[in-house]
Amino acid sequence: MEWSDIALTVGAVVGFIALTVGTAVFVAAEFSLTALERSTIADDVATRGDLRSRQVERAHRTLSFQLSGAQLGITITTLITGYLAEPVLAQFIEPALSGLGVPPGWHGGLTAALALTLATSLSMVLGELIPKNLAIAEPLSVARLTAAPMVAFSALFGWAINGLNGAANWMVRRLGIEPAEELASARSPQELASLVRTSARRGSLDPDTAILVDRSLRFGELTAEDLMTPRVRVTALGPEDTVDELLRVAADTGHSRFPVCRDGDLDNLVGVVHVKQAFSVPHKELRTTRLDSLMWTVATVPASLDGDSVVEYLAVGGLEVCVVVDEYGGTAGIVTTEDVIEELVGSVTDEHDDENDDVTPEGEGYLCSGLLRLDELESATGLRASEGAYDTLGGLVMFHLGRIPTSGDEVELVSHPRGTEGEDGSAGEHDGPPADRRWLARVTAMDGRRIDTVSLQPLPDDDDAYGQDLS
Repeated sequence: MEWSDIALTVGAVVGFIALTVGTAVFVAAEFSLTALERSTIADDVATRGDLRSRQVERAHRTLSFQLSGAQLGITITTLITGYLAEPVLAQFIEPALSGLGVPPGWHGGLTAALALTLATSLSMVLGELIPKNLAIAEPLSVARLTAAPMVAFSALFGWAINGLNGAANWMVRRLGIEPAEELASARSPQELASLVRTSARRGSLDPDTAILVDRSLRFGELTAEDLMTPRVRVTALGPEDTVDELLRVAADTGHSRFPVCRDGDLDNLVGVVHVKQAFSVPHKELRTTRLDSLMWTVATVPASLDGDSVVEYLAVGGLEVCVVVDEYGGTAGIVTTEDVIEELVGSVTDEHDDENDDVTPEGEGYLCSGLLRLDELESATGLRASEGAYDTLGGLVMFHLGRIPTSGDEVELVSHPRGTEGEDGSAGEHDGPPADRRWLARVTAMDGRRIDTVSLQPLPDDDDAYGQDLS
């Protein structure tokens, strides 16, 4: 072999190695950029603030352009690699075939096939698979390492990248899809909730913290109707009432905020007053100052409004109260800041709650308020009612009884299983009975025509059907 042939062979080998390294850089850049989260990049910029971190941030903002550049670089390097490697490898393969006794007529085809296979395998393992695995394992480190070469390549071949990327985007749009410049790094509330539950089960997150975070993530799914205090528990005043009457009612009820309505009808709401406004009135004028001179306008929200929007309305006006309107335009109830807090942190005693608990243990069952909401009922006892024209436990019992109850009336309630369960298999946040068991509901006290308290006792699984089957 002459020196010129040796030089060409050595040059081809060096070129093969250099091109394989180039392929590795492009592959590593591609996978590291797609594996990185925006929050990770932002933290790196805030912590280090060097040139490489800013280059990575800039590249991630133009992800589509960078990925197109990486694909162009991979294509160029792999094509040239095959062109250089095939003749070099053929010089070693052909003598080996002769030594093995392969007929000379077969040398050309076998040499080309073996050289191409060997060159492709080496390029794939060294130039693609190894850098891909490194980029997935350490995306930030690899992205910082490849940032400078990618910047240089993008600057040199920007015209080609833009042209090819533009052509691809045009074809994608013809398919009815709008190309995205960045990958979506955000996680859905469902994904985050699943992560929280998993962390709690594995002990990496405190259970109380997990419950608070999970409720916060689910808060946006709640509506004003879920958050409100129902109108049957709201005490209203009239515009002709005096401040003295306001103070008296506040002392009797323990409430601080009162809707002001005409003729005692909450559907004719004209404003809202707060007991603290009474302190701005001189003592001698308490019996003569009417509430219509003190009342404020109050925000009204539809019952279907989501929880996040309700919070925004509560921040307007300073009284931290909203009136919830049903689909027919009537007043369904009111929402206060305390109601929102209760949904996030659990049951708290606020101005619209009785001093006594709404649910207290009673033997193997519970003694419940008739005004207990159905979601609160499920959370406290495990009894999940079917959908119907009722919002409270009292309404559920009255619906299935078919009349105004009297003290001592009994009905059987069947807890309906959920359509879908959580990842942990739970049907709620309680540790109560399974979702398909039966309960005996006994009306223990009435407040006029309203059910005041209900005794709930679980029935044995082998018990004969008692009363009405409400499934």
